[in-house]
Amino acid sequence: MFKKLFIPSDDSDLTSMALLVARLWFGLGMLFNHGLDKFAHFKDLVGTFPDPLGLGQEASLVLVIFAEVLGALLLTVGLMTRVAAAMLVLDMFVAFLMVHKAGMSGGELAFVYLAGYVILVIAGGGLFSLDTIFFSNTTRSRIQKPG
Repeated sequence: MFKKLFIPSDDSDLTSMALLVARLWFGLGMLFNHGLDKFAHFKDLVGTFPDPLGLGQEASLVLVIFAEVLGALLLTVGLMTRVAAAMLVLDMFVAFLMVHKAGMSGGELAFVYLAGYVILVIAGGGLFSLDTIFFSNTTRSRIQKPG
């Protein structure tokens, strides 16, 4: 057992648990610390919100709220995980490169979120996600195999 702590694992149950933690961490963090706040203060933000893509301040804010609320919710429950993570990758990519000027004006948090979302785009939601229930032939009994 102790040896398992140091050997790189391809154990899908442990990997799925790590993906669950990442989904919850990055999804709920974005939802509660960024998305819901922007949604609640839409009228206050719309006049001063950055417009890095030239779509207009209101359209930019609506797209960011869409990603940071709906995308974060989908990511958290693991439904359409890669699509949700891709929305958030675009959101954080624009935030990091265009709004925060690649870290020159405090974009470290956007960069960290971006890394987490890229990992989830690549890895998907894991076994402990709604994607597994709705889109996979994998059964839950596979998770409960004897150790």
